[in-house]
Amino acid sequence: MFAIGATLREARQRRGLSLDDVQQSLHFRVRYLTALEEEHWDVLPGEAYTKGFLRTYAEFLGVDGTLYIDEFNERISASEEQQIVPESLAPRRRRSRVLVRTIVGVFALAFIVFAAAAGRPGSTPATHVDASAAATPKPAVSRGMPVAPVVLPAAAHPTPVAARIRATKARSWLSVRVGGQNGKELFRGFLNRGHELTYPLGSNVWLRIGRPRAVVVTLGKRTVEGLPGTPANLLLTRYGPQAG
Repeated sequence: MFAIGATLREARQRRGLSLDDVQQSLHFRVRYLTALEEEHWDVLPGEAYTKGFLRTYAEFLGVDGTLYIDEFNERISASEEQQIVPESLAPRRRRSRVLVRTIVGVFALAFIVFAAAAGRPGSTPATHVDASAAATPKPAVSRGMPVAPVVLPAAAHPTPVAARIRATKARSWLSVRVGGQNGKELFRGFLNRGHELTYPLGSNVWLRIGRPRAVVVTLGKRTVEGLPGTPANLLLTRYGPQAG
């Protein structure tokens, strides 16, 4: 165990930076920086944002942000980390699961009612006849008649695309890794306004973005919408963006 706030303060002072210097670089409020160094977690806006601030601040000071997140989780965190990327960027499965459960429940209830009716003494299953079908019998198909096979369309394979990250409004701090959060780091530092990075999506590309709304992220011809105003993780795949 180690003191999160004290080690952050020492790292900042070793680099000769004041809180105002950090505020100008990361655009974090000074009160939030002070809260991190004094471990006043209640001042920060929620657990997910706290972890985002903590990782970004630590990596800005040149220390391993993962160690600080692990220490925070072990000592302070009372629940699993909430997604820092908006819900609109994450897969939505809850609604489909509820729908499947509802359908299964309806079929189960119908079976119970049918079984109860069939089990009554003297009960006879009702037979319904379609009058129009009885009046006009359908022509039978001879057994020797060839039947055209049903041809299903071939499954579409995603076309490899490229991910492009471009700073349009201001510079932003970035960490880019291949595969995922623990993959090989391809880039770390500030992406200045007007500059861009491009990576082919043969493998997934993981991003840590300090100022998401200062950049535009595109996958092929599609622009990733709904980026938050605070530091965020984002996983770019050939199928689309996901929470990182």
